[in-house]
Amino acid sequence: MWQQLIRPSTETAMRLVAEQQKPAGGAAFGQVLIASGAAAVLTAGLLVLGIGHRTGRIAVLARLAAWSERGLGRGLPGWAALPSLVSLVSLVTALLGMYWDISLHISRGRDAGPLANIAHYPILIGLFGIFTAGVLAVVLPKGERPGAAAVRITRDWYAPAGGVLLAGAGFYALLGFPLDDVWHRVFGQDVTLWGPTHLMLIGGAGLSLVALMILEREGRVVRGDAPGTAALPRLRARRAAITGGLLIGLSVFQAEYDFGVPQFRMVHQPFMIALAAGCALVAARLWIGRGGALLSVVFYMLVRGGVSLVVAGIIGQLWAAVPLYLAEALCVELVALALARRPLAFGVVSGVLIGTAGFGAEYAWSHLVMRLPWTPDILPEGMIMAVVGGVSGGLLGALLALGVQGRPLRPSVARPVFAASLVAIAAAVTNGLLVTVPRDVRVTVALTDIGGDAAHRSAGARVTISPPGAVRDPAWVTVTAWQGGGLYVDRLTALGGGVYRTTGRVPLSGQWKTLVRMQDGRSVSAVPVYLPEDPAIGAERLPASPRSTRPAQTERRILQRELKSGVPGWLWTAASAVVLCCTLILVIALGWGVARVSRRLPGKARS
Repeated sequence: MWQQLIRPSTETAMRLVAEQQKPAGGAAFGQVLIASGAAAVLTAGLLVLGIGHRTGRIAVLARLAAWSERGLGRGLPGWAALPSLVSLVSLVTALLGMYWDISLHISRGRDAGPLANIAHYPILIGLFGIFTAGVLAVVLPKGERPGAAAVRITRDWYAPAGGVLLAGAGFYALLGFPLDDVWHRVFGQDVTLWGPTHLMLIGGAGLSLVALMILEREGRVVRGDAPGTAALPRLRARRAAITGGLLIGLSVFQAEYDFGVPQFRMVHQPFMIALAAGCALVAARLWIGRGGALLSVVFYMLVRGGVSLVVAGIIGQLWAAVPLYLAEALCVELVALALARRPLAFGVVSGVLIGTAGFGAEYAWSHLVMRLPWTPDILPEGMIMAVVGGVSGGLLGALLALGVQGRPLRPSVARPVFAASLVAIAAAVTNGLLVTVPRDVRVTVALTDIGGDAAHRSAGARVTISPPGAVRDPAWVTVTAWQGGGLYVDRLTALGGGVYRTTGRVPLSGQWKTLVRMQDGRSVSAVPVYLPEDPAIGAERLPASPRSTRPAQTERRILQRELKSGVPGWLWTAASAVVLCCTLILVIALGWGVARVSRRLPGKARS
């Protein structure tokens, strides 16, 4: 059985002392002032550059734009080439920071403050870079209208629609940072990737790739030159980077599963993988041409796999598994041989294959790389979820590709397809998030000390679940320990009759939070084994007794015990609804942008 105990090499005694000083609410006022001041200075600098360029007093942006036209941006005007380059570099920077930050939270828990977490800096730099790229696309066009789809800013100033949307997506992602601090002050620390404000950061960054595709279309049409033989490889490489980046951005939502500490049901993972594959790979094949899906997966593996190697191998933090997507790309390429000229049918059939054959390939891959591999417990629901995700993503990817190729569908067709896809995604997400907690289930944990003193205690465990039939064919029964300086995930060995045993040493001291986790169908529950004292939230220490029997309870009480009690439920619902509405506004705005360039910049040959 799989077990893993990881102690990041960068841990120091000073950081261990700081574990006792981490606030459970928002950031200290001094850090808020520093962060706000830095944001104001950066924004002012960007404003000065923009005004200087528009008035002709500063030439640096014009020179950078001209330089970018000679590199990967060849075939694009400077107002599209430079923002594309800045955006792609910024996205990779933010991605590195995000996986580094997630690793730190899993291994060490909450921060001593937002500025005390070194991983926050590449995230902030990357997200500000995306916003900067959008602003550059807006201010760079001077003395020209950047295409028929351009948005009028003033009487004689027009900005490309893709640039406006890119700036909006970057701003939305950046807004997640201060709102995250407000969220923590109101509700406490929600140690999960799927906190509403965390989703703002991820969603804004990931969806900015759609704006980048729109911007690329606008630039190609304005430049007006069809790609020649020499330019075609560069064009395909640029588009593969954009669609591969979209695949990466949509895959970040799965990060809790990549690390092995998901806080939702396992069926959610195949759905998210299929959704990302359907959207990004169908769009890539239609937009790039033959081999486009495979090229996008190559870019994805180089960047996403490279980030995991850097975070784990160089920085010394946790390893995050990488979904493969190769089988999904092959399915898309195969379907394209027959249906590439019928985009909606192509998206549907590709989605079905992604949700079936792709599901099977990822099932096998999970047993090679995942801390929590897929199990028969998720059949057939997981495959149904994957088909829903694949078809919905495939239809959205087809609409996206048609839009940036200037091949508009009738609104009477495009709008219902777009809306139905979003509704199907919302229904599947809701299904994945709905869980139950079993009643009258008790878990007995018998510990056998293996070694170490009181400060470094570890033990083997025998876990008995009663009644014996309470867990029949589980997705997982594990002992998980985290936030004590590493991560330990032990998939328990079943002995029969509801009895399980660990396969290694379970950490039971220091800042480790150790619990038994169970997921069986829609039932998700846990039992604490050892929890440290946490004065910041008024939590007492739960010692690891040689033998204990406790009722199964919701995981959230243990995994997110920093959440404040006594906060009205309606307030959390209302705040989450506001974030959801803002996200829908961003999605609809991007849909508007795709439709705008599709209608106003028609054509096939020069897509």
